[in-house]
Amino acid sequence: MIPEKKLRRRGRKYQLDKTKKQALHQDMWAERQEPSDKILILACGALSKEISALIRLNGWTHLKTRYLPAILHNTPEIIAEQLRFNLQSAQAKFSRIFIGYADCGTGGEIDSLLDEFGVQRLPGAHCYEFYSGNQSFAGMMDEEPGSFFLTDFLVEAFEKLVWQGMKIDRHPELLQVYFKHYKKLVYLGQTENSELQTQADEIASRLGLKYEYRYTGYGELAPALSALLN
Repeated sequence: MIPEKKLRRRGRKYQLDKTKKQALHQDMWAERQEPSDKILILACGALSKEISALIRLNGWTHLKTRYLPAILHNTPEIIAEQLRFNLQSAQAKFSRIFIGYADCGTGGEIDSLLDEFGVQRLPGAHCYEFYSGNQSFAGMMDEEPGSFFLTDFLVEAFEKLVWQGMKIDRHPELLQVYFKHYKKLVYLGQTENSELQTQADEIASRLGLKYEYRYTGYGELAPALSALLN
């Protein structure tokens, strides 16, 4: 019988390899693109609804989008690798490329691509910061350092990306491991959606956390994309 620890390590490696293969397979899209004078937004799938809405509302026909799987956030160590692959394959097809990621837990690895490829990225350390604004986010962390944040996307995808993605459904004991230092769940809403607010409140109860809702709208996402007009 294989020890449980080895099974877990093997399972982790399998999930990592599977995520890599899926991303690499999807990245071959660039080879089929015709050269264009448009700006490519190479972004996280967790931002697809918001970025698409902003493009539609503002009539930004000069932008084209490509989204990497949001599940890459469960393995942030490979996000920069996937971005590099896309940058290399797409840089000759577009007039400019913009990275629709913040640092996102990569420890500066995304920033290492900026000078190398002559690109820019979204501001801040993560989407919670650019949605709420730097000062507002810092204030929330000063108020309660043990805050766990959700966005519209993460409320909708919580079951798949967090509960199942982090194996809490199979190993309930992991709930205390992952969340033992958290005290509050803060839902940063991009839309004022009562159904999502109810879901977020229920998630807070499942995690045993206090619940707080803050409407942020699109935050600094809108001006960051608007600046590409220049």
